[in-house]
Amino acid sequence: MEVYTSDSSDTDSREQKTLDFGRMSLDLVTLEDHLSSPQKGLLKASGDIETMLLNHNRLVGLPRLLQQFANLKILDLSSNAITQLPDAVCQLPLVTLIAKNNLLTNGSLPKSLLSKQVSNAGGTVGGSTLKELNLSGNQLTHFPEQVTELRQLKYLYLGGNKISTVSKDIWKMQSLHVLSLGGNLISEVPESVGSLNQLQALVLCDNLIEILPTSIARLKNLKSLLLHKNRLRHLPKDIVALKNLTELSLRDNPLVVRFVQDMALKPPTLLELAGRMVKASGQRPGPYDIPRTLAEYLNSANCCVNPNCKGVFFDNRVEHIKFVDFCGKYRVPLLQYLCSSKCIEPEEPARGIAPLQANVSSASSGFMMRKVLLG
Repeated sequence: MEVYTSDSSDTDSREQKTLDFGRMSLDLVTLEDHLSSPQKGLLKASGDIETMLLNHNRLVGLPRLLQQFANLKILDLSSNAITQLPDAVCQLPLVTLIAKNNLLTNGSLPKSLLSKQVSNAGGTVGGSTLKELNLSGNQLTHFPEQVTELRQLKYLYLGGNKISTVSKDIWKMQSLHVLSLGGNLISEVPESVGSLNQLQALVLCDNLIEILPTSIARLKNLKSLLLHKNRLRHLPKDIVALKNLTELSLRDNPLVVRFVQDMALKPPTLLELAGRMVKASGQRPGPYDIPRTLAEYLNSANCCVNPNCKGVFFDNRVEHIKFVDFCGKYRVPLLQYLCSSKCIEPEEPARGIAPLQANVSSASSGFMMRKVLLG
């Protein structure tokens, strides 16, 4: 065990005292003895300790004396055998809590991660100073809902668990910069992810995802999108709107690095054909001209994405996968919905540039993928 000082940007680079018990093979009893030892005098100086490192030990729980360290800001519990996070952890003014590689389940987390504070009116209110939470490498089976209470959280790491679903309330975490969910069992990403306006890195690799929500295109600050080792066959076409994206990882997906088209066109119904004719003619039936169900059907028309076609489709469409050229450097597969196979545009030549071998030159435009990993 050693006590040393370090600089931290989160504390305005002021001197910070750290208590390091890492990699000492301590069990809970031995750690309690260290903390309570009069000779070491740690409890007397507990108010000065802002960082405590308990990583890589044999802890199955947290010491009761932990709450004596009232000014603790960073707590590292990684690589132990901890099975329960007590409510007392939430009462500490933590900025960073690292509890990766333990035995935590959803039921072993506090029901609320907010600290309980007494208000001026005498009641209790909840708050949190937490900016970084790392629960990777545990035994979580679903996204911990209590995490969405942490409105100041910037970095959330939940990779390497058994999470199958992502909370639809994740949109509440408006301060998130990094969301890491790699190495889970996620098959679907909610549309609400697109509301994380500050998000810069989204890690979804090594999951079971087949389709990405179109709302991904609203993440205007996104710089890194890791999607490798999933079941993706295409990407939302609007992903090209992510002008700040500099890293896109797609390897180990059913994507192929060549032009692919997949037409699954069934004969259109008479209703479909009639609806298309009405739309093409420009007629606008009044509210009393046709039944309400038909009016609603006509209003559900989708426009063909071919800019040279003014046609529409309803339930019958051509699904076409096209590789979009990013500044002549990379080709990314995007899904298009067309009204007819005749609307498929011929692929433009790649201008002699190999998609996987092209390097980014310093003179290249800023609006391009600097790193697209397909293989």
